[in-house]
Amino acid sequence: MRVTSSVTSVSWIPSEAISGTMKLPFAIGVTHWDPPPPDEIEDLQALRAADRFRFANELRAWIDVDDGGRITDAGYAGGGHVGSTTIRMGGLSRTVDAVAFPELQHEPEHGDCWVRFTQTVGGRTGAPMPRKVNRPPFLQITAPTVWTTLALTLHADGTAQREVVGASPFPRHWIYDDEGRLVQKSGITDFKSWSGDNFGDWSPWGDRDQEAIIADVESALDVSCRRS
Repeated sequence: MRVTSSVTSVSWIPSEAISGTMKLPFAIGVTHWDPPPPDEIEDLQALRAADRFRFANELRAWIDVDDGGRITDAGYAGGGHVGSTTIRMGGLSRTVDAVAFPELQHEPEHGDCWVRFTQTVGGRTGAPMPRKVNRPPFLQITAPTVWTTLALTLHADGTAQREVVGASPFPRHWIYDDEGRLVQKSGITDFKSWSGDNFGDWSPWGDRDQEAIIADVESALDVSCRRS
């Protein structure tokens, strides 16, 4: 028997997440904020083509279970989906492809009747982002790094557990289950610390992840019960 499941993060920039002078390019239409992603995802590639998110981490995995309930094989599927940035000046526009970093797929962890998979996806926008930063060289031209680190544990009985292990403090990250339903959201965005700190080795590609503050999303049934 093959057991499969997935967890997906979709990362986007809400209008309230940026303040100060860095908000100006968004306010005058040089670049754009993102509308919230849908509560259910039917076609991730269609969302990417419509420029609805900055990047997505799609962790898919599988295990093979024999008739005795033993796991005989396991593997990853899925991967990263990095969007692009459209810059507009007057009547002209240019689409700049993002810089995708190598996907980090950790060696699966095996336990009694379960396997845990961990995957990091991210990169940076290809457009320049000149700014002061908090450590040498104290000035950066390239944009900071964005990422999410997701984990998925598959059990021999067919159940699955999803985790957000880490994430960049910006932008906002929404988490979807294997049926494409929104189940969690990052609690805060911190543009200031992200723009000042998350460059160079300060990312999972430099062995430095950051804990994400994640909140569960209430289902329609939960809301109905709470209001009744």
